[in-house]
Amino acid sequence: MAEAYLVEAVRTPVTRRGGALAGVHSADLGAHAISALVQRSGVDPAAVEDVILGCTETIGSQAGDIARTCWLAAGLPDHVPGVTVDRQCGSSQQAVHFAAQAVMSGTADVIVAGGVQNMSSIPISAAMTLGEQFGFPDPFSGSVGWRNRYGDVPVTQFRSAEMIARKWDATRLDMEEFALRSHQRAVAAIDAGYFDREIAPLGDATDDTCPRRDTSLEKMAALPVLPALEPDGLITAAVSSQICDASAALLVMSERGVRDHGVTPRARIHHISVRGADPVWMLTAPIPATAHALAKTGLTIDDIDLVEINEAFASVVLAWLAETGADTARVNVSGGAIALGHPIGATGARLMTTLLHNLERTGGRYGLQVMCEGGGQANVTIIERL
Repeated sequence: MAEAYLVEAVRTPVTRRGGALAGVHSADLGAHAISALVQRSGVDPAAVEDVILGCTETIGSQAGDIARTCWLAAGLPDHVPGVTVDRQCGSSQQAVHFAAQAVMSGTADVIVAGGVQNMSSIPISAAMTLGEQFGFPDPFSGSVGWRNRYGDVPVTQFRSAEMIARKWDATRLDMEEFALRSHQRAVAAIDAGYFDREIAPLGDATDDTCPRRDTSLEKMAALPVLPALEPDGLITAAVSSQICDASAALLVMSERGVRDHGVTPRARIHHISVRGADPVWMLTAPIPATAHALAKTGLTIDDIDLVEINEAFASVVLAWLAETGADTARVNVSGGAIALGHPIGATGARLMTTLLHNLERTGGRYGLQVMCEGGGQANVTIIERL
């Protein structure tokens, strides 16, 4: 089978809700990452055959095929098309998968993949809320087929995170200690300049602003349980991913594309897959998805030098660690979404950008990325540094 290579990867800073990127139009936010990608790679933008971007809540500034709009807003050639992907939290990781599949199939040689999300201007669940305003039922309880199969139980990420914590015996303190470590690692990475090469500053946004330098276990312990949960719940804002704004883009090329454009690939896409699990539990799919990917490749978790698993909630990662036996020293070494934020449609591309740069920084060979996603799904990507 033909190979797919990562040639370049770049992202904006990830800034907290209401921060430096809050007022940037989503098309301009995505355009910035794409422009930086084209400039850094040196590849003629006219050679790009498609732009595939992840994005959720595609209303307002994110409506109308935001992938195409971002490319045009960047001032790049009209003849290059774009398509927007929504696989919930894994949208931009799936965008990279689609790009890799196009290259591996021999139908394309140069693809831009990535994601964009301005959560300050378009809040999470905005599309669902808008639908309800017009009298449309939510995607679950309004379906007869869904109710017949799963009943009328609530389907929310918060309830799932709570159920996972209880099933895998993760206490509130366990999760808060995990969250504190995420912040500490993110702050250390920022101070050491680990993110400098992957970030393209935009206006006043020059660095990631979500990590909390002054947080502590004492401060976390004082926070209330999330409103969606019972009073005796375990999930608080401290152990949840942060709302934020960002974009990221990667250049995926074939062997022929690499040769014709005279560029040096930085990594090879070793494996791509996606698996599903119980949608009511919603966030457990990274566990079977990781097992599937390792079985398909013949690798073990010990063969993986670095892991990026999205920290949607601390309980999700703690359950995954318990089931996989992964070394925590290799997992989210520069912090995760609890500290750095989770700009939903852009997170997959942000994680892969960071994974690639961290593999180069540490000299690792294999990196694995996995994300929990709405509907009980999970994408897995394994890349090999070259």
